[in-house]
Amino acid sequence: MSKSNRNNPIRSESSDGTFTMMEFDREFPDDAACLEWLKNRLYPNGIHCPKCGRVTKHHRDSKRPSYACQECGRHEHPMRGTIFENSATSLKLWFHAIFLMASTRCGISAKQIERELGVTYKCAWRMFNRIRSLLDESNGPKLSGKVEIDESYYGGKNENKHVSKRKGYRGHYQDKTMVFGMVERGGSVIAKVVPSPPKSGDLLPHIRQRIMPRSVIFSDEAKFYDPLTHMDYGHRRVHHTAQVYVSGDAHTNTIEGFWSLTKNGIRGVYHNVSAKYLQMYLNEYAFRYNRRKSLGRRNMFDAVISRIQKEAS
Repeated sequence: MSKSNRNNPIRSESSDGTFTMMEFDREFPDDAACLEWLKNRLYPNGIHCPKCGRVTKHHRDSKRPSYACQECGRHEHPMRGTIFENSATSLKLWFHAIFLMASTRCGISAKQIERELGVTYKCAWRMFNRIRSLLDESNGPKLSGKVEIDESYYGGKNENKHVSKRKGYRGHYQDKTMVFGMVERGGSVIAKVVPSPPKSGDLLPHIRQRIMPRSVIFSDEAKFYDPLTHMDYGHRRVHHTAQVYVSGDAHTNTIEGFWSLTKNGIRGVYHNVSAKYLQMYLNEYAFRYNRRKSLGRRNMFDAVISRIQKEAS
């Protein structure tokens, strides 16, 4: 970069970055640019005016985040029905928060967003919860081929709690939150919070809903996977209690790798997550994992922001 061109910086060709702060600021310099992007996203074929009964030309209102129909003057509010509704926070700050989330591979805490954006912690927490609500993978494609399933437990150890908070120690997983995961080898992962202790009836509906028939399922020897033998799946088991972790192509290393990724991320970034919000954090990590082959900032930012839509009224 030339010393005489400091006010117009450009990304170095040798940089691994694909969507840096320089590109973000050029594309979304202010609230008006963000609102225009949102309008184009939500109304790709133009704004339909229900009062006029047709698609009409709309003009931006200079005093409000809305567009007025040139025929009748009716106002259309792009932010209504989206995650931005009823928010007094600058739309540019919302987009900046999404950019920061897309820029990290292990997540970013609301406390860090508070410092980065200059908002209150309460505001940063609310923004993150709304952004994470976009990342649910429940309606994604079904898994097929070779699929690994496994359960894991999240939460602190019971013996580390104060005596007054212990509910009776009945084993290593007392008071932990159980999650159930399914991952297609080389493909997507699905993670769900389920009741603990688990039963077959708690897990089998997830398997039927998200795994295609005639797929080969790999699991450990847990008893609640026994019904899979009589279902329309190929079922192979790895006997961990016998210290067997790989037998040919039978293993659960892929899903266990995802558990390691999420636990290390939560421990390092958030330190602790309550059971109430654990599913939202799992959704975020699954969203990142399922797009791991295109983890550039541009691709991840676009993947998150493209999920913004109006709720059905």
